[in-house]
Amino acid sequence: MVGGLGPLELSILLLLFFVLFGAQRLPELANALGRSKGEFHKGLNEATALGDPARTIADLEAGGRTPDQVLMDRAKAVGIAPDGMPIEELEKKVAALEALNEEGE
Repeated sequence: MVGGLGPLELSILLLLFFVLFGAQRLPELANALGRSKGEFHKGLNEATALGDPARTIADLEAGGRTPDQVLMDRAKAVGIAPDGMPIEELEKKVAALEALNEEGE
């Protein structure tokens, strides 16, 4: 007895599935069900896996902003208009101005 079903009930259910779906569709349905279950477990594992602690701390310190957004805020704080400027160039200018501001203090 599987789950409270006897052999008669199981055979009736199997016959009903064959009548409703046909003998060729049942293996396809079982295959699709197995793949769906596998994808579900894969997604569940990805969602519950522990991330890199250093990256998590950096994300929390950034307040939900991307590194580019943080750089744009730093650029505005030192008086640079970051629009249309390549990120590498902007980063160098911001670092130089921040260093100058620290020396002047």
